[in-house]
Amino acid sequence: MSHTTTTGSGLEQTRRLGVETTGIEIIEESARTAQPRDLFWPWFAANVSVFGISYGSFVLGFGISFVQAVVVTVVGIVVSFALCGVIAIAGKRGSAPTMVLSRAAFGVNGQKVPGVVSWLVSIGWETFLAILAVLATATIFDQLGWSGGTTTQVVATGVVALLIVSASVAGYHVIMRMQSVLTWITGVATLVYVVLTLDEVDWSAVSDIPAGSAQQMVGALVMVMTGFGLGWINIAADWSRYQHRDAPGAAIVGWNTFGGAVAPVLLVVFGLLLAGSSDTLSADIAADPIGTLGTLLPTWFLVPFLITAILALVSGAVLGIYSSGLTLLSLGVRIPRPAAAFIDGVILTLGTIWVVFFAEDFLGPFQSFLITLGVPLAAWAGIMIADIALRKRDYDEEALFDAAGRYGSVDVPAIATMVGASIVGWGLVVNNFASDAAWNNWQGFLIEPLGLGTYVDDPAGPYWEGNWPYANLGVLLALVLGFAVTYVARRAKVRRQES
Repeated sequence: MSHTTTTGSGLEQTRRLGVETTGIEIIEESARTAQPRDLFWPWFAANVSVFGISYGSFVLGFGISFVQAVVVTVVGIVVSFALCGVIAIAGKRGSAPTMVLSRAAFGVNGQKVPGVVSWLVSIGWETFLAILAVLATATIFDQLGWSGGTTTQVVATGVVALLIVSASVAGYHVIMRMQSVLTWITGVATLVYVVLTLDEVDWSAVSDIPAGSAQQMVGALVMVMTGFGLGWINIAADWSRYQHRDAPGAAIVGWNTFGGAVAPVLLVVFGLLLAGSSDTLSADIAADPIGTLGTLLPTWFLVPFLITAILALVSGAVLGIYSSGLTLLSLGVRIPRPAAAFIDGVILTLGTIWVVFFAEDFLGPFQSFLITLGVPLAAWAGIMIADIALRKRDYDEEALFDAAGRYGSVDVPAIATMVGASIVGWGLVVNNFASDAAWNNWQGFLIEPLGLGTYVDDPAGPYWEGNWPYANLGVLLALVLGFAVTYVARRAKVRRQES
């Protein structure tokens, strides 16, 4: 069928121009040449960012010791990227984008519910990365004594947007080549940064940090999982759809996990050492991550540091915008894939311009909105992982595009599970931007009834008292509920579909 295979001319154009013309259709057999080890490059390049060092301050902010923080960091990062690896198995089985493969669980039309959530999350977070890149440029220019004002921000916005949009429009093949190059550039520069700032580590101060409670560790764990692997989980299969049919599932999970986790684990642990060495430094990192990290460097390395920081942020944004374009197509928008990526890139650019140049109080509410979407995304992930675990065969490729096929139009139980798990999840998370986004303070409505904490409406800013509120259990609970309900309730249905 024409909508399920790539055409020969399309592949020839891809090879000749370097532009991927394939959209959400099934990748034909001759193009499935990637090996599991190829997954290392995009995941490593998108996550080897000096910004990851700032997470050391965020983790210690939960009031836990260095040892506890290391445990939380390793477990949270590795497990979250392993879950991405499980989703990536679906890409190998179906050779289609993640949100198209999601139709097997939600129905061909029912998939639009998680599809809209996924599209908003991808667009939002990649816009946030672009904003960080622009603001980082202005901060470093200030430190160099150069102009860090409007002109710098305008130029930085143009350069960042051009890099992100160009690579996203070019598509898979160009991005894979770009990421393999960026891996070495950002990896080496980040290593130099670590060497130059080692003398900032105060081992006695780090070892003196008191231990926290189990609840505080859970809160830090959820934050780490959400900030790393779970933040990518809705696009994980997009990068494995070119894998050969015979590629071992364990190898796909392994390379996905290794590529995504190895750099963040090392960077966050180093960030724990820096943040644990100085309370002032830790507070400054939380307020201005990249700018503060730059203050630790000699002047001669500030420019390489800036370039590395921008390239790492751009690398992550490219993956997100590429995938958000595919998600847009899966929602029924009938345009070529490069055009979809371009539209999402324009939205990213306009969002960056608005926040950097016009918005006076937008960043906090914007992040609050995106974090809120993380709960239904976790519920979707649980459902999708259970569906993958239940299936023993490759996907029926034609049925993924046919509402009358074996996957049906709308799977009501799957959507009901996602909605139910999201509602419960929202009841057990709190708004981290309570003052900036008061309209989102409805979250956490189950905390007080369950005796897990007390809401304090302080005029200086509302907050929660207790050990559990800021643990944000709702994210993990949405993930677990989505998985458990689906694994039990849909077992028979999946068996019938595969028979």
